[in-house]
Amino acid sequence: MKITPGLVKDLRERTGVGMMDCKNALKESDGDIEKAIKYLREKGLSKAAKRAGRETKEGVIFSYIHPGSRLGVLVEVNCETDFVSRTEDFKELGKNLAMQVAATAPSVVNRDELDQQVLENEREIYRNQALESGKPEKVVEKIVDGKLEKFYHDICLMEQTFIKNDKESVEDLVKAAIAKIGENIVVKRFARFELGEDIS
Repeated sequence: MKITPGLVKDLRERTGVGMMDCKNALKESDGDIEKAIKYLREKGLSKAAKRAGRETKEGVIFSYIHPGSRLGVLVEVNCETDFVSRTEDFKELGKNLAMQVAATAPSVVNRDELDQQVLENEREIYRNQALESGKPEKVVEKIVDGKLEKFYHDICLMEQTFIKNDKESVEDLVKAAIAKIGENIVVKRFARFELGEDIS
């Protein structure tokens, strides 16, 4: 059976599991969504979604200094218990997140942190570009939405493609860590410093 993007999206919405894991589960289950849910539960991945509401008051502030000491990053990653914050899996996640921020320079953690005015400005630019290129009015909004999704992908940390694996997003990486570690994990905030950058 063909695994359609719609089927993957449906499974993702029902389980909270990353896209690639959903796709693999559907392949393993011949496209049967109920079997795929069972498969993910057996692997412990759907538990990550259930943990999403739990409080995260512990954690670590991770740092990364790029060779040459001209670029540095701080990332706050929260979890539920002090015990988990000291585990190797949690430390590895934090290190990967700090390197991601260093490499890709996102602006925010999640899209809901973006200023509405910024989004409106982007929409207007994309709309004008589409109209000027002669695209018919009825497809302009679809073009704008598509470009806006690309914009989110570029500047929202959780939506970026993970630098060490182009088959998964940063969100997928965090959810896999939640499933493995067994606690809710939240990327709270980050700061990126580059020598000589304009800070005005």
